Amino acid sequence: MKLNDIATKLHKKSKRVGRGIGSGKGKTAGRGVKGQKARSGVAIKSYEGGQMPLFRRLPKRGFNSIKNRENNFVINLRDISNFIEKKKIDLSNKLDLSSLIRSKDKKNAKYLKIKVLGTGEISQKVNIVAHKVSESAKTKIEKSGGTVEILK
Repeated sequence: MKLNDIATKLHKKSKRVGRGIGSGKGKTAGRGVKGQKARSGVAIKSYEGGQMPLFRRLPKRGFNSIKNRENNFVINLRDISNFIEKKKIDLSNKLDLSSLIRSKDKKNAKYLKIKVLGTGEISQKVNIVAHKVSESAKTKIEKSGGTVEILK
């Protein structure tokens, strides 16, 4: 390969529009026929030429309070079984929010509730205390001989 060929591949020239019918972008220069978008100086989306845009003129409605937001610590059965294998979780005690957060190495965790999901398998007998548990997780835990205690 010649050096000239490499240079042309690296620096591809831009298409020159409106330079004759043979160029493939002649006559209307790829803008279609007539209409606002065919003209020059078009900004349809949001710019209104210095006028206050519509989305800023309209009042904002509603409020999402941070206080009412649910802050769930979501954990899968796959994660719990991994922690048991790595001996990060002690099975003699019930698994609650604080022990699971410690095992997952979350620093300054601001979680209020725990939710257990059923992704993965668990073979050990585990006693879990949680606020929410999915149906699949509950059946898998009870199948392995463990218990699920749901907090209110």
